[in-house]
Amino acid sequence: MDRFILLLVAGILSGFALLRAPLNGTFLESVAPVTDIIGILAILVFSLFLIYKGIMAMLGK
Repeated sequence: MDRFILLLVAGILSGFALLRAPLNGTFLESVAPVTDIIGILAILVFSLFLIYKGIMAMLGK
């Protein structure tokens, strides 16, 4: 179970990495808004699922 939790935390960190990636001056500059959306969605999805798993663990299910 610890590996699963670490995998979720890694997903959250990768979302933050996508938000902070400097794409100015590269050929990927045109897809910067898409990477921002993907990063925000990754942070939200993994965070909400981590909160859900924490609540289920506290309730004993």
